[in-house]
Amino acid sequence: MAPTMFRIGGDPGVRRLGFGAMHLPTEPGPARETSRAVARRAVELGVTLIDTAYLYGGGANEELLAEALHPYPEGLLITTKVGIARSGPSDEWRLDGRPAVLRAQVEQALRRLRVERIELLQLHRIDPETPLADQLGTLRDLQTEGKIGRIGLSEVTVAELAQARGIIDVASVQNRYNLLDREHESVLAACEAAGIAFLPWRPAAWGESGAEAEIATVAAELGATPTQVALAWLLGHSPVILPIPGTARIDHLEENLAAEDLVLSLHHRDRLDRQAAPA
Repeated sequence: MAPTMFRIGGDPGVRRLGFGAMHLPTEPGPARETSRAVARRAVELGVTLIDTAYLYGGGANEELLAEALHPYPEGLLITTKVGIARSGPSDEWRLDGRPAVLRAQVEQALRRLRVERIELLQLHRIDPETPLADQLGTLRDLQTEGKIGRIGLSEVTVAELAQARGIIDVASVQNRYNLLDREHESVLAACEAAGIAFLPWRPAAWGESGAEAEIATVAAELGATPTQVALAWLLGHSPVILPIPGTARIDHLEENLAAEDLVLSLHHRDRLDRQAAPA
């Protein structure tokens, strides 16, 4: 059985199977009520890592989580992301890592999440038009000021991770990765070597795993769903992987979290390993 806890940046310790809040509807009405119920149920079921971002509704997702969960139970880690903003003549979402923008987004996230410090703050994407030292230097300054606990990155290469580690202590990396999509296997290996948490987004391939005959066959043999198989594979693939599957339904949430108890034999794992060649 894979270990169920991981200490991000040495501390705090969180349950490895977390929850991604991106898919929770935030508009007023019954859907918002359901979203709050899903977030609360996740915590009831022992989730201690919840992922959100400014991009998810321009902060509306952060506000929803605070509305549902504040005051937060001890040990709950809500991580958010900054670095994408509506800007430019067309007011479209774009990468924006300018120091003033990053600082403003962190200050706004503190207010929306109703906290004095964001324990894990991730740079949503590296802005190629702003020097990396300026982007990470701003987050490091906010860390020194006590407004950020730990700093993570998202969608980075091995080279970018190495460059960033020369500027800050990187606590986490959030790249796209799942059983069928292992483009960032080398980034995962770098994280494992350094003890950096790896939070794969799109961890269950958004239903694609159910279309793969071998995955569906393994699931049937184990009396599980293809999504549960995909999540269990991630948990056993590397001790630094912290999957954050997202859903807007309580039954899917409960199904996802049950993947933690699914045991894949070496034979099953060998068959699954062959479903996608590492990049």
